Amino acid sequence: MPTFCDVALPVPLEMVFTYSVNGQLPVVGGRVLVPFRQERLSGIVTALHDRQPSMTAKTVLQVLDAEPVLDEMLIKLGQWIAQYYLAPIGEVFRTMLPLAAEIKRAKVYSITEAGHEALHASATAGSSRRSHQEIDAQMLEYAVLDYLAMSDADGALESTVRSATGASRKVLDNMVRKNWVAREDATAARDARRTVQIAVLKEVVGKLNENQQKIVSVLAEHGGRAAVQRIRELEVPRTTLATLLKRSIVELAEEAAEFNIAGLQRRGPAHLDFIFNPQQKAALQTIKNAVEQKQFSVSLLHGVTGSGKTAVYLAAMQAVLESGRSAVLLVPEIGLTPAAAANLYQVFGNEVAILHSALSGDERAEQWHRIRRGEARIVVGTRSAVFAPVPDLALIVVDEEHDASYKQEETPRYHGRDVAVMRGKLSGAAVVLASATPSIESYHNAETKKYRLIELSERVERRPLPLVEVVDMKFDFQQSGEDRIFSRQLVEEVTERLARGEQAMVLLNRRGYSSTVLCRSCGETLQCKNCSIALTYHKSGYRMECHYCAYRQAVPKVCPSCTSEYIYFLGAGSEKVEERLHAAFPQARIGRLDRDTVRTRHDFERVLNQFHAGEINLLVGTQMIAKGHDVHGVTLVGVVGADFALGFPDFRAAERTFQLLTQVAGRAGRGETPGKVVLQTWHPDHYAILFAQRHDYAGFYEKEIRYRKWMHYPPFSALANLLVRSDKLEQTLRWTGQIGRWLETTRNEGVRVLGPSVAPIMRLKRDYRYHFILKAEGREKLNATLRKLLGFAAEQKIPRTNLIVDVDALSLL
Repeated sequence: MPTFCDVALPVPLEMVFTYSVNGQLPVVGGRVLVPFRQERLSGIVTALHDRQPSMTAKTVLQVLDAEPVLDEMLIKLGQWIAQYYLAPIGEVFRTMLPLAAEIKRAKVYSITEAGHEALHASATAGSSRRSHQEIDAQMLEYAVLDYLAMSDADGALESTVRSATGASRKVLDNMVRKNWVAREDATAARDARRTVQIAVLKEVVGKLNENQQKIVSVLAEHGGRAAVQRIRELEVPRTTLATLLKRSIVELAEEAAEFNIAGLQRRGPAHLDFIFNPQQKAALQTIKNAVEQKQFSVSLLHGVTGSGKTAVYLAAMQAVLESGRSAVLLVPEIGLTPAAAANLYQVFGNEVAILHSALSGDERAEQWHRIRRGEARIVVGTRSAVFAPVPDLALIVVDEEHDASYKQEETPRYHGRDVAVMRGKLSGAAVVLASATPSIESYHNAETKKYRLIELSERVERRPLPLVEVVDMKFDFQQSGEDRIFSRQLVEEVTERLARGEQAMVLLNRRGYSSTVLCRSCGETLQCKNCSIALTYHKSGYRMECHYCAYRQAVPKVCPSCTSEYIYFLGAGSEKVEERLHAAFPQARIGRLDRDTVRTRHDFERVLNQFHAGEINLLVGTQMIAKGHDVHGVTLVGVVGADFALGFPDFRAAERTFQLLTQVAGRAGRGETPGKVVLQTWHPDHYAILFAQRHDYAGFYEKEIRYRKWMHYPPFSALANLLVRSDKLEQTLRWTGQIGRWLETTRNEGVRVLGPSVAPIMRLKRDYRYHFILKAEGREKLNATLRKLLGFAAEQKIPRTNLIVDVDALSLL
């Protein structure tokens, strides 16, 4: 029997750790709870062996799984992610498993001998001159010591200590440093299954008062059983139920909580009720053939907006399910998940599971276990759903494959689309990438025959693409003499649509009310204290907010620099657009979708349901309104500030602008009435605007691909962004200099280095940031250089957490 196991832990170290096995033998791919420094961590077992380590190995505390939670294929996928994206393997495995809720983190405090002495000394010591703050802090410390001295010998949980004494974590940390208290990690496994209490009606004996009769009637209406929460919503005293329990008229039972997979109700016929046109039939047959071959393949499903791509891949997923196999559907944002889940639920019922970060920890764990048990063979979710443990995977669909949301912006910095392709390769599954505006990289792969290209060139039922009218805001300013949010053309078009009882959407891809607040006397811009970013004014709540670190402050009455009262608000956001629309169209029923109005997944579902039902006839928002929504009543889309992104210092700026404009334009005219788009811009001659106006993806691609080739940008090179950060500017500069000199003096053939330079956002979340951009002819050369660089950084004692390596970076900010 093996006596040691290697464990991958969720720490920023690119290594595994060896532990001795005592008692139950863990399994490779299963979780164990182990001591690590002063903590207890859950990790994944990667190997079992008898090799004696060079130092004394600590012992595994608890084996959490009798069977692997990551099978051989998923372990290989995790190892590929760690190699390709240069990420610690333990952090990769943590990302792959949504089971954090099954580990209960806890710390236990107990009083030490020194603590007993300090408590005794406090009872006999006289008063001394100290500030009120010092006295308050010491009183809290003595309250903690007194509480722990009276507690159980095993100590007390941190939450209990803080609740009983009012001590903060800072106070407890200080007491640990003084050695007055000892702190131990008591992390342990917990049952994350969600349950609800059910009241069950038994035999009614004797008389009932009015309140008791209400409860019995509700239970009878619901077949003799109902959730206790439902009974507590009745206007009866809480003691009424207790009395019924005591009289044995009602008894309580615990049952597994139901999961409401989607708040969106079925709207009209399911997608599969539609009659497919010849292009859709051909596309579906191509995908079915790829699945039936049971070999890895990648197809790019490129169809104009409203061409019925969703219906095609739903039909393909239905064929997969009928064959007894499994499929995964990835969507780019949480906001799109309910709609996708509703579509799938209409077709597949309880065979559907949903995975995304807006679910609670217990809900994610519950869905994961359903998938693993084979109860749900259709999975829909955001990028992390690519790791779902589905049995016999046949098909992976990546909807809106071009979307930047598939790229994770924290370690491991993987791209969900590319990981889906690799999972398909390891599983022998067919992969379908779907988009009306494919990424330049994906379309290039299709052109070079790496992917199979499937085209849908016309809308369903031969509906026309919307007419796009470009409004030059420079000309509008010359005519009006004022800087207006809405052009005359947009106001007229909205007025006409509302008068006809139709619906309209207005896009401004900026949150808040005003994007900049400055002093008209000294010109000072109000900046975030943690970031080199201007604060955004939010009229709701009358506050300034940073959209990067969430710092907030009240709107100042005077300038912080010169004390002038002339504070000026510049720019517009979706909040101001909503206000101006209310003023311009007082009879309109206006809704707003952005990160300020959508705090939970239920907020998104509520607004979208109202829009589908016609309760809202004018919807304003950020890019959240641009993707995936199929509302047949929308005949007009207005785009305000269509070209903001063109000014970003990013080689993908034109591509992103074209994609956003084409996607939002595609929301118009999806029903019987033709649609129209009014596109306001300051750069009407830019090629991204011109091709978006013509719905001409091929033309845009040809122009953009030539630019990428000239400049050696992806897909003609492999690219990585290397970011150096620290909360101390001197330290950032020193580390940047060390890395820069290494790159200059080390021969890295086939790798070109740009930089170092200040990052476009120099300070972010209190960290000063400098970066290098590395471009290479091939990925092997790029990754080899980055691995050597990380080795050099470790030798120079540059912490791994202060060095961000973003392979295939989508954002260079």
